[in-house]
Amino acid sequence: MTIFRSIPLSLHAGIETAAAPILMAAPFVLGFGQAATVVSVLVGVLLLGLALQIPGPQRAVPLAFHASFDYALAIFAMVAGLTVGFATGSWESAVFLVGAGAALVALAASTRFSAPRGA
Repeated sequence: MTIFRSIPLSLHAGIETAAAPILMAAPFVLGFGQAATVVSVLVGVLLLGLALQIPGPQRAVPLAFHASFDYALAIFAMVAGLTVGFATGSWESAVFLVGAGAALVALAASTRFSAPRGA
């Protein structure tokens, strides 16, 4: 199982920290509608909040819960993307949100959610 979980926690946090602003800016750059913009910015804000609390021993969210939150956030992005697509017909934004959710699932699935003692 560890062969598939090759991304260390610090790199996971770095990828999330870089991806969150992209998720927040994409609707404005790509011209999404209001619903897709709200969903994308919300997912970006929540992702950034999760990423910034990873470093250090005083985590607000334990690592096991962080993994669960990553999966829940990914599912939310995919379901909301499909909902926006069906409700508004804006399939470009739907594909973006479903793709972002799939990328979050891949990142969470390939991350070792363990930290060295004292870290």
